[in-house]
Amino acid sequence: MKKIVLPLILILFGTTILSGCTKDEILNHYNNVVQSAGSIELTGNSSLQGKKDNGIDDYTGTYQADYKAYTGTEYLFGGTSIKREAGKNIAVTCTLEATSGTAKVFWISGADEAVTLLETTGTYNDTITLPDGGNYIGIECEDFTGNIEMNIE
Repeated sequence: MKKIVLPLILILFGTTILSGCTKDEILNHYNNVVQSAGSIELTGNSSLQGKKDNGIDDYTGTYQADYKAYTGTEYLFGGTSIKREAGKNIAVTCTLEATSGTAKVFWISGADEAVTLLETTGTYNDTITLPDGGNYIGIECEDFTGNIEMNIE
């Protein structure tokens, strides 16, 4: 019985709040909730190996890091927006330099397999068109020593 009460209260509360809203306003509210939930997936600043400066939203900004024998995955930019205010295109510029170990910069969208943008050492510069839903750019490292510089606009 307790499991049913809270969802019913939330439904009634949501219906009351949204009852005077237009369809577009309801979709905007929904998009904001979905985007907030998607931000949780990003690696928190205190857990990052480097320094991240956010841009106009969670999809953009800069990231610089010097790694020392790091193994792990950092989700740097992205979210779950249904309709991103700044549009569906992001320009990604990234330089990765490895001294030892392996690293790959990736883009993952929805339930699709991750796409490797850059691996070990090199430069990536391209525009990505984000489909609706979850999109994240990150780096996966295995005993990686090296550095990364990333700029997303």
